[in-house]
Amino acid sequence: MNKDLIENIGDNHISTNIETPLLPNAFDKSDDEKIENIKHHFAKIMEELGLDLTDDSLSGTPYRFAKMYVKELFYGLNPKNKPKLSIFENKYKYKKMLVEQNITIDSSCEHHFLPITGHAHIAYIPKDKVIGLSKINRLVDYYAHRPQVQERLSLQILKDLQAVLNTKDVIVMISAKHLCVSSRGIKDKDSFTTTIEYDGEFNNELQRNEFFGIVNNSST
Repeated sequence: MNKDLIENIGDNHISTNIETPLLPNAFDKSDDEKIENIKHHFAKIMEELGLDLTDDSLSGTPYRFAKMYVKELFYGLNPKNKPKLSIFENKYKYKKMLVEQNITIDSSCEHHFLPITGHAHIAYIPKDKVIGLSKINRLVDYYAHRPQVQERLSLQILKDLQAVLNTKDVIVMISAKHLCVSSRGIKDKDSFTTTIEYDGEFNNELQRNEFFGIVNNSST
């Protein structure tokens, strides 16, 4: 792949699959093995940059970096870390929209491994099942903590909630700032990106507008 094409893919945030691209052997190694390998390779990157790893301040950076990647920033890659979603019978027969707003997005762009930060707003219309409110937040956090494209993140959350709740009536809106835009390239400090995915009853414009009204009112 030539350098111009590589840059264009990164700038356009191209994604070809709703699933995060993973190797078949992605989880053959333990977390400790991955940390040790990443530590080794990141030390080489630091050395290529001309940094002196014998300095007290830098000597532990390769390990800290590796642990952060495996245990913190990208823990959402491993399915074993997926939160258990508590689903309950809709005993109250609640049939109106339920909205969970201002869910923190703390993710990373898969093209530059730079932060994506912002908020998600999610709504669904219950049928036979309802979900514990904190579980929506946990699901967002899980999918956010992997190298991501914002469009894919929106779809992954949507599809998972639809499957768990056994309903198509879900809408996901994410507004986020991308440091790959604000700290490199165009270096636009103020712009942010909004993605919206929905299905079922939210194909109805009136239903969507009710959702947007709730979200907008909470933001002012």
